[in-house]
Amino acid sequence: MKKNVSQKLIEKHLVSGEMTPGEEIGLKIDQTLTQDATGTMVMLELEAMELDKAKTEASAQYVDHNLIQEDFRNADDHLFLRSAAQKFGIYYSRPGNGVSHPVHMQRLAKPGQTLLGSDSHTCANGCMGMLAMGAGGIDVAMAIAGEPYYIKMPQVMGVKLTGKIPDWVSAKDVILEMLRRHSVKGGVGKIIEYYGPGLDSLSAMDRHVIANMGAELGATATVFPSDRVIKSFLKQQGRANDWMDLKADRGADYDLHEELDLSEIEPLIAKPSSPDNVVPVKELAGDPIYQSYIGSSANPGYRDFAIASEIVKGKQVAPGTSFDINPTSRQLLEQLVENGHIANLLSSGARMHQAGCNGCIGMGQAPATGKNSLRTTPRNFPGRSGTKEDSVFLCSPETAAASALHGVITDPRTLDIRYPKMKEPTNFSDNGMLEAPPEKSAKELTLEKGPNITTIPDFTPIENNFEVPVLLKMGDNISTDEILAGGSRVLPYRSNIQKISTFAFEIVDDNYYENAMKARDDGGHALVAGVNYGQGSSREHAALAPRYLGLKVVLVKDFARIHLQNLINFGILPLRFSDENDYKKIKDGAVLQFENIHEKIKKHHTFDISVKDSKETISVQHDLTSRHVDIILQGGVINWIKNKSTN
Repeated sequence: MKKNVSQKLIEKHLVSGEMTPGEEIGLKIDQTLTQDATGTMVMLELEAMELDKAKTEASAQYVDHNLIQEDFRNADDHLFLRSAAQKFGIYYSRPGNGVSHPVHMQRLAKPGQTLLGSDSHTCANGCMGMLAMGAGGIDVAMAIAGEPYYIKMPQVMGVKLTGKIPDWVSAKDVILEMLRRHSVKGGVGKIIEYYGPGLDSLSAMDRHVIANMGAELGATATVFPSDRVIKSFLKQQGRANDWMDLKADRGADYDLHEELDLSEIEPLIAKPSSPDNVVPVKELAGDPIYQSYIGSSANPGYRDFAIASEIVKGKQVAPGTSFDINPTSRQLLEQLVENGHIANLLSSGARMHQAGCNGCIGMGQAPATGKNSLRTTPRNFPGRSGTKEDSVFLCSPETAAASALHGVITDPRTLDIRYPKMKEPTNFSDNGMLEAPPEKSAKELTLEKGPNITTIPDFTPIENNFEVPVLLKMGDNISTDEILAGGSRVLPYRSNIQKISTFAFEIVDDNYYENAMKARDDGGHALVAGVNYGQGSSREHAALAPRYLGLKVVLVKDFARIHLQNLINFGILPLRFSDENDYKKIKDGAVLQFENIHEKIKKHHTFDISVKDSKETISVQHDLTSRHVDIILQGGVINWIKNKSTN
């Protein structure tokens, strides 16, 4: 049978199940990635499992999100993560070394392997011919401990690329075009695999840009072949021996088909406040901006900064415009300095920040109230920037640089200059800021814990019969940023579940925490929402914090993949409306009644629940496997692991 790249990767790593779309499969994981906003929980989970040493070929802990050290909390967590990396045999990327995804691509990614990361943009490394997926932290902890990762076998959407990207258009415009066509739900249940003659014009980092924002499409993964472009990239990194040829068989088929003629794509921009709210830049030309921001894992390449440097060279940023430069790796920053690009940017009036996620996660660079911010970041969900009522647009580096010069949204094709030509360096250095695991076992090492690091609470299993009030009824596309915000005010408490829970749903309802605490004492509560609930970041705190506050059931029209698994992992029952029109039956203050729920979820995928003090019944359904049901009935995966180890 002729196979595409995705099928080859899955077949090579399949440990259980069949490769039939919709069926649960278990996959062997070769590499893992954690970052500091999610990694502290992973390390605490490894400690609870009493792991001696990582069972993966390579696992890496990056410090890229929480870099601002306004007090002891982030600094303490950095020390804790380094001690955990040494104890468990994990690579440690020091603060300032850069964003996890491009650094991992530079130093550790290998074609033909699987990568699981506790960050939704882990899919970026699919650019390397890997099966790279985001997941909740506890799924990554289990993979580090040698357990398979379970997903439902996705469909594979083949996207044939033809033509060549024109001047003033970049890879960011390619993925924005995909979002314009398919929306933030278009990739749900799918792997998106790119192929065709158009690949020849895309560099490894161009592919990274496209693969990265597969997360915004809701895709399980994005996959590119490993070809001569990837071979050249690895040679530049001094890792030529890590390359392998991996392409789709000639004549291989796909479950779904799409085609993009790259030569027809124009500069695009995503309007507030969703990555799929995409229009041509020319439609918004002239709208004033306060900020223009270049960087993040969605535009991490040398060319993304160098092209901006050449556009603004010898010119000045418009008065009143903040031109923010966020380098994505120390390696990249060193090359940009050496080749004069940082000098060009600084001379134009740009503001330089340290290598890391920074404003992408709301950790600095928040825009002014009521002002427009142009960003090359992957997301513009409400409040993600750090400004509650923000107005964030997503665009390419070309559009961001052109707009910074004029102080208004500007189609870069209208600039009175030739499209800059630039050459990438032929060799990149290893600066030693990615610390390798110790050669000898460090299992006796004591983890270095500051006062802000607490233990994971114990959770009791869901009862057989119960009733719970609906504390929130929400609409479509509720993101994890709205469930639990990022930023410098919230994320420093990522290791303190009790404290971080106080911020839950504050963007949706300021009264949620107080109401949830009251309901918790009376037996818990439920939440109701529309489609694509839990889209965005993989942070498991968006499930863990509401669980701590007594959340028992989430009833929605449908779920985003990673958040669904996080709900299951913490023993929260995820249900869907059998008939989406029943969403209208649930009024403010409704109380939902559940009877004989243990047997129902074991034996039935569809059953009825009641609305108290009314004649309404609602048909609900779930797609839980028997393993999922077992996890929920034991109160979550931590209890499940403990019970499994004692039996």
